[in-house]
Amino acid sequence: MGTTGDLRQGPQVSIRHVSRADYDDLRALNQQSAEMLRRWVGARELTVEAFEDFLGRLEQPTHEGFVICLRGSGDIVGSVNINNIVRANLHSGALGYVAYASTTGRGYMTEGVGLVMQHAFDQLKLHRLEANIQPDNTPSLNLVKRLGFQREGYSAAFQFINGEWRDHERWAIFAERERTHRIER
Repeated sequence: MGTTGDLRQGPQVSIRHVSRADYDDLRALNQQSAEMLRRWVGARELTVEAFEDFLGRLEQPTHEGFVICLRGSGDIVGSVNINNIVRANLHSGALGYVAYASTTGRGYMTEGVGLVMQHAFDQLKLHRLEANIQPDNTPSLNLVKRLGFQREGYSAAFQFINGEWRDHERWAIFAERERTHRIER
């Protein structure tokens, strides 16, 4: 059973756009997962102002924001963004996602990110998604591998996190590869 606003559903989870009503849940999940996430995304407090800024970015055609929810209960188990969407000759976006400590290891992120990818390629008509991941973030690297992404390169000093520039591996998938991988799963 899905909830109103579901964009796609899988066996365990559904995805929907993030909304203002999600603030309290996302704030609590971020606080509970702060230690796990600090290494990868930096120390950050999800203030009302920061959340409003985030929602403002999602109003632009260059950003999409989703939550991954358990089917039935609607509890949020993950977040996914498509950032820096470029149309014209590229039709691409940068995929970012966050798992929460209380629900890791159950396949929710693999299923949910896969649903966001399907939405990106089928509804948003993107051609390519890229994910930039720190080389020692094994869970995230394993996630994109399971979803059919291919490693394309290495970006030194790519993102400023916790006071230092961090290297990232660049992984990507394009629409035709995702559809083939979807059929094979």
